[in-house]
Amino acid sequence: MGHELKIVSLQELSPQLVPQLSSLLIAVVEDGASIGFLPPLGQEEAATYWQNVPGPAVRLWAALEGDTIVGSVQLHVVLKPNALHRAEIAKLMVHPAHRRKGIAGVLLETAEQAAAAGGRTLLVLDTWEGDPSNLLYQSRGYIEAGRIPDYVVSASGGMDATVIYYKQQ
Repeated sequence: MGHELKIVSLQELSPQLVPQLSSLLIAVVEDGASIGFLPPLGQEEAATYWQNVPGPAVRLWAALEGDTIVGSVQLHVVLKPNALHRAEIAKLMVHPAHRRKGIAGVLLETAEQAAAAGGRTLLVLDTWEGDPSNLLYQSRGYIEAGRIPDYVVSASGGMDATVIYYKQQ
């Protein structure tokens, strides 16, 4: 029987969580996720990334099954005076061994609720054109604003498009 899913806020990242977050990042990048990294991603590079994530403009949550981090999401709030109503959903990831359990939806909802509680009424995000996450975002009311061709380099060395979504809440 599996452990119950728990979502925790990681506004101050303890050093003991960095290895687990790094392993999560490495696993999703190796599985083909287009989240700013290319395989092979090393433990040191992943750890350096996570150590620089929390901050005034970035909220971070992790999904845990028992004591194991199985997913995470970030909410990047805009701090400019003319954009205090806006935030970006970023780096939504679920470990490949824990997918198809609804974890991504719970993480997305957590970030959306935090955005709403903070007065953020417009959410934006982007994802790789071929990623299965497109179906999640569309099913949760995100509207496609457009596509940008050749936006990122893929693991195979080709160029991939990104899809930009928004949601008003």
